[in-house]
Amino acid sequence: MTPTNYVDPAPRPVPLWGKRADRTYLNAVEVFAPFAALVIIAHITGKANAMTAFWAAWFFWMRLAHAAVYLLAVPYVRTLLFTLGFVAVAGLFWEVIA
Repeated sequence: MTPTNYVDPAPRPVPLWGKRADRTYLNAVEVFAPFAALVIIAHITGKANAMTAFWAAWFFWMRLAHAAVYLLAVPYVRTLLFTLGFVAVAGLFWEVIA
């Protein structure tokens, strides 16, 4: 019951798709904090409405598409989808301050 990794903890080579998956995960974690903060603020202040729901759904679908495109290593579409996800965060911000 002692797998090889337990005996020899040396790092193993990771394939390129695995490295992209790791970067996708880290990117998603970094971008989630401002989004979550804005959603919570919108809810607490009573500014949650159809537009904030739209921006939240838009953010979800853009981040999902971004992850898929990142894993497939499509360079320019990935940047476009990241930007569109950021537009959703900006839209949520606008709804909170307006």
